[in-house]
Amino acid sequence: MLEKIRIVKQRYDEVSDLIIQPDVITDQKRYAQLMKEYKDLGDVVKKGDEYQQLINNIEEAKEIIADGSDAEMTEMAKMQLEEANTRIPELEDEIKFLLIPKDPEDSKNAVVELRAGTGGDEASIFAGDLFRMYSKYCESKGWKVSTVDYSEGTNGGFKEIQFEVNGDDVYGILKFEAGVHRVQRVPQTETQGRVHTSAATCMVFPEAEEFDVEINPKDVRIDFFCSSGPGGQSVNTTYSAVRLTHIPTGLVAQCQDQKSQHKNKEKAFKVLRSRLYDMELAKKQAEDALKRGSMVSSGDRSAKIRTYNYAQGRVTDHRIGLSLYDLPNIMNGDIQKIIDELMLAENTEKLKELGDGI
Repeated sequence: MLEKIRIVKQRYDEVSDLIIQPDVITDQKRYAQLMKEYKDLGDVVKKGDEYQQLINNIEEAKEIIADGSDAEMTEMAKMQLEEANTRIPELEDEIKFLLIPKDPEDSKNAVVELRAGTGGDEASIFAGDLFRMYSKYCESKGWKVSTVDYSEGTNGGFKEIQFEVNGDDVYGILKFEAGVHRVQRVPQTETQGRVHTSAATCMVFPEAEEFDVEINPKDVRIDFFCSSGPGGQSVNTTYSAVRLTHIPTGLVAQCQDQKSQHKNKEKAFKVLRSRLYDMELAKKQAEDALKRGSMVSSGDRSAKIRTYNYAQGRVTDHRIGLSLYDLPNIMNGDIQKIIDELMLAENTEKLKELGDGI
């Protein structure tokens, strides 16, 4: 473990020198990558320093115990030795997880899209509930949520809604939410009191930077139209909403959330870049999952990942067989415990795959 920490410290020192070089600072893509690496390596170095300190404490405590001339010091040394021996295995596990190679996309912001699936009006209402759940969760993380486009349901909620999330390591956390979410409850529109099953699909794209994806302007058809929904008199009279169609792939991105046509166009291009980037990423994820037999991030967007059962107050994540009887809090944004378990499951899979490499 000490040798691995030494190698990381060596690279950390190299990167800290690189990020102050003028040619690196002017290369936007390389600078961003190195800053991310610097932060990640810094986390390992910090744990490594603690690990080295514990090793030193153990050696010091053993010397005092072997000497045995001062009873009080010997007793303190025994306590120090016990504490260090308890902490070291925990710390080794923490360092191993930090040493797992991270996906470069994980540090990106994300574009999230919720779509009502089977279940009619109830599915739209559920998509609205999920949007509220994610909004509350993002707020608790200090992330900024910004709506891109939406289509309201006839009885509340959304037929579909797209929103951007900006913050630290957003995609690396929210990517676990991609898939089909199913709800079992008595709908507001049900008069007989029968439980219905409805569904909504969640898609999560890493937000692509301009240097990640180059779009030829000739490949994009741009349409302007009047926005719909709330927003004042100008909304329905000015052509501020923007729809982009990427001709080679048929992908469509639109934005009507801003009053400014220019801002809507900018946001729509951001979404289009992210969709194109995600197409390539989805292929890679599917290939990787096939190799690993991964249950956590399979790359299959149509997979049913979670059920919210209102009668039992239960939320079940089918990928890891986790059931929590805490539905009201979860629907209020308290989903961290589910994400933590999914992250742990994925990291454990990666550790097995890497074997003695870490």
